[in-house]
Amino acid sequence: MLDTNFNQLIEMIERRKSNAYRRINEEMILLYLEVGKFLYELIENSNYGDKIIDKAANFMKSNYPTVQGFNKRNLHRMVQFYKTYKGNQKVSTLLTQLSWSSNLLILSNTKTDAEREFYLNLAIKENYSVRELNRQLQSSYYQRYMLSSGNVPKSMTKIINEEDDFPSTKILDTYSLEFLNLPNKYSEKDLKASIIKNLKDFILEIGKAFTFIGDEYRVQVGNHDYFIDLLFYNRELSCLVAFELKIGEFMPEYLGKMSLYLEALDRDVKRESENPSVGVILCSSKDHNVVEYSLSKNMSQTLISEYKLKLIDKQILENKLREMKQMLGDV
Repeated sequence: MLDTNFNQLIEMIERRKSNAYRRINEEMILLYLEVGKFLYELIENSNYGDKIIDKAANFMKSNYPTVQGFNKRNLHRMVQFYKTYKGNQKVSTLLTQLSWSSNLLILSNTKTDAEREFYLNLAIKENYSVRELNRQLQSSYYQRYMLSSGNVPKSMTKIINEEDDFPSTKILDTYSLEFLNLPNKYSEKDLKASIIKNLKDFILEIGKAFTFIGDEYRVQVGNHDYFIDLLFYNRELSCLVAFELKIGEFMPEYLGKMSLYLEALDRDVKRESENPSVGVILCSSKDHNVVEYSLSKNMSQTLISEYKLKLIDKQILENKLREMKQMLGDV
């Protein structure tokens, strides 16, 4: 029978359009690097300094006015773009996979090569829009990621060692939920309702590998019904992830209930091909010593994280990261 699925025509067109856009973007980024290199070398080898850029901008305005984007401001950016990444072969292929707007965001909001490389990889792997990338930069995602202990359940260790653990396989120590816009006084019910209302932003924060399954997810143990606050599936870890929300400080007794939830999920919901379920107890604060003592001999697949309803000052996080690196002898 003749295949008349004309939707394939649309798929062909969209695929070619997407390929064309990537090629155009790649050539544009390469052009900006080339222009940046040309001007940078002129500046380095002359006594005119930044006046070179003024002259170049005036020349383009007079001799090539139909081409947009070669004004003084953008030429400065191209020089800075080239200067920042020159000689760094490790990231050269990454730059052309992002738009110029995304590259500029990373360039203007980062300080170190490691931080820039992190966001380049993050934006590509998670397929961030400019808005999503900007949010991660403003929330100091890199600093929070690096400061997180990265503790994972033992059943996940083999998977994470074999696969790319960046970034959706890592449960952060601290999540920034500033987008919830909760009042000073709120309940756990308010917290959950606001997360569901802002689910897209919540998944952006915890990682795009998470797929939402449901809230108040019912599991039955004996004659009793229990309800998990939020249940997700993580595609990279191939496991169910249960989130329990608490508006106060972490308490050791929370682990018992989460262990019950995970056992119920593993027995009655998890598929044979999937990994053991993981639990995340998300509290507004936690005492690290209490967490360490609580988990030291606990075999539960549970991690303890805290959340903040306001953006953490980036300088505070950078200072903590510097201290951590000094303790590890990394600086």
